[in-house]
Amino acid sequence: MSVSTVAADRSVCAPLPVLGRDVTVPLVTGGEVTYAALDYAASAPALQRVWDDVAAYAPYYGSVHRGAGYLSQLSTDLFENARRTVAEFLGCRDGDQVVFTRSTTDSLNLLADALPAGCQVFVFETEHHASLLPWRNARVTYLDAPSSPREAVETLERALADREPHGPALVCVTGASNVTGELWPVRELAAAAHAHGARIVLDAAQLAPHHPVSVADLDVDWVAFSGHKLYAPFGSGVLAGRADWLREAEPYLAGGGASRKVARRSDGGVDVEWHETAARHEAGSPNVIGAYSIASACAALTEAGFDQLVAREQYLIEKVRAGLAGVPEVRILSLFGDDAPRVGVLSFVVEGWNSSHFAAALSAEYGIGVRDGLFCAHPLLRTLLGSDPQTQGECGAPEAAPGEKSLNAVRVSFGAGTPDEHVERFVDAVRELVQDGARWNYRTEDGRCVPDTSA
Repeated sequence: MSVSTVAADRSVCAPLPVLGRDVTVPLVTGGEVTYAALDYAASAPALQRVWDDVAAYAPYYGSVHRGAGYLSQLSTDLFENARRTVAEFLGCRDGDQVVFTRSTTDSLNLLADALPAGCQVFVFETEHHASLLPWRNARVTYLDAPSSPREAVETLERALADREPHGPALVCVTGASNVTGELWPVRELAAAAHAHGARIVLDAAQLAPHHPVSVADLDVDWVAFSGHKLYAPFGSGVLAGRADWLREAEPYLAGGGASRKVARRSDGGVDVEWHETAARHEAGSPNVIGAYSIASACAALTEAGFDQLVAREQYLIEKVRAGLAGVPEVRILSLFGDDAPRVGVLSFVVEGWNSSHFAAALSAEYGIGVRDGLFCAHPLLRTLLGSDPQTQGECGAPEAAPGEKSLNAVRVSFGAGTPDEHVERFVDAVRELVQDGARWNYRTEDGRCVPDTSA
């Protein structure tokens, strides 16, 4: 669907109602403005529908699985129904497990803890740290950043073909980059992994809020994502997929809920029989509200229709890209090229500006919230920006290792709750800052660039 078509038919794909859409913030130059939340890639605002569902449930809150009382039974049904809703949202196969966790990071660390002995892990340097770093007890092969989706598949195929010995192997890959927003060839990477006897886990933290994700259709073994990027409150996540490695591993946490039977032995020790279901890795009283909020978000996105949401987001992406293209000093970062499909995540640098200074000015002078820095993807940013030495000491410039550039970028990200006005204000603000400069003085405080209000 073309941008003009979407623009003409936006009535059928209006932004979804989210919390905070009417919040006003003060400007350092005086007055207030409605806050433009354009940092969805870090944490998306909660959908109003999700908040209303949670509020309706809150008076009936009770502990799950162990209580005989009405509220405990109700909460147990709610919790397990949430598991089924998430499984349906993710297109899980018969026999797949849905484990509720704290976040994508927690999910991938859980899987890392469940790897069989001798497992070799393959991961591109382009990954978010959540999927780059958990594999501390495995043999890890880090793959160079590819310049195209095809090169990504070819790089993985070569690495898998050369691995020795041919024991268990796991590939970890993102669905959409948290830096560039570019979509990765997940289905092709999964086919390459399986052709070489490896399994694959999909980090869908940036993909699931923007595009439908189906474990079965993509043919991945596991998928991980976070609730706080899927328009749900903080503190909940999901790991879904094959049960065997999870069932055979020691529980991620030992405690109540993970155990079916505990008995003292005659020698004074303790024998434990662990659950073989998802409960094996959900020890302790679970985050019922977190699980319910994820399920509510899944239902809301499904009911809204991903086709419409994707079309409208593409309209916003093109609006931002066209606006930034009109500012020659701005360079959008990309691995796969300008024409690569992407979600609503774009990172860029501005000639003559430190990114922390630019982001601070967007916030203080225009009421626009973006992110600056390395986005928990340091190797990728170093690849995209280079590492040649540069003069340091600009406002907010982070410390750099010897011989390295002081690296950071600005990231703008948006999604189902973003109104047109927010991206339009962002594009206008970028143009004004580049042309006219900041209207306020800024200084570095605790490593951040902030308005100087000392005068």
